[in-house]
Amino acid sequence: MTRYINLFGSSDTPLSLTLLLFNLGIGVLLSLVIRWHFSRFGSTLSNREEFAQVFPFVLLTTILIITVVKSSLALSLGLVGALSIVRFRTPIKEPEELAYLFISISIGLGLGANQTIPTVVASLSILAVMAALKFRKTGHENKNLFLSIDWQGKEHDRPEDFLGKINNIITKHASLCDLRRFDVRSHSIEVTYFLDIRSIAELNTLTTELHREFPSAGVSFIDQNRLPSI
Repeated sequence: MTRYINLFGSSDTPLSLTLLLFNLGIGVLLSLVIRWHFSRFGSTLSNREEFAQVFPFVLLTTILIITVVKSSLALSLGLVGALSIVRFRTPIKEPEELAYLFISISIGLGLGANQTIPTVVASLSILAVMAALKFRKTGHENKNLFLSIDWQGKEHDRPEDFLGKINNIITKHASLCDLRRFDVRSHSIEVTYFLDIRSIAELNTLTTELHREFPSAGVSFIDQNRLPSI
């Protein structure tokens, strides 16, 4: 391989445009796979379709940077200095988003270093494993969530009667029922439970029965696992 000696005494490797275009083409295909994987199996609260558009840009840019930098020691030292003053202020709200960005950067690093076959095999294997874990998780429909009920009673209604009826309804549809908060005011009751719902069907049945028993009550479900409020 022909080497060129620059004025600083370091050896530079000539950049192959054909190899760069080939790696960029592989990167485009893998970035589309990552974008589809994130849209299909991602579970973040943000707009997944919009965030997925970032992956091809990050992956291909990383390929270009690594390809150019590896051909010159001076450029690699310059990149270290440039990155030391660059600050990314955009917050990553979900760890899952960070994981997809990290695999995009990793693929870009591998392709930029001309490790095409190991990068393709490893990246597809990682995505396949994650997809299998997601499928396995969807087989368990249990949902951990908070149930909040706000009820405005009448003068002759007793809080203990209300609480007893609520407990009877919840225990029929939840495998776990943990009372977390119980507030009693003048003819007003607020109660909060931590529940483990067996399935979405049970959740719908529970909601219907609560509304039938207490038509004027406000019922809210809050779930950190992206279950919308009802």
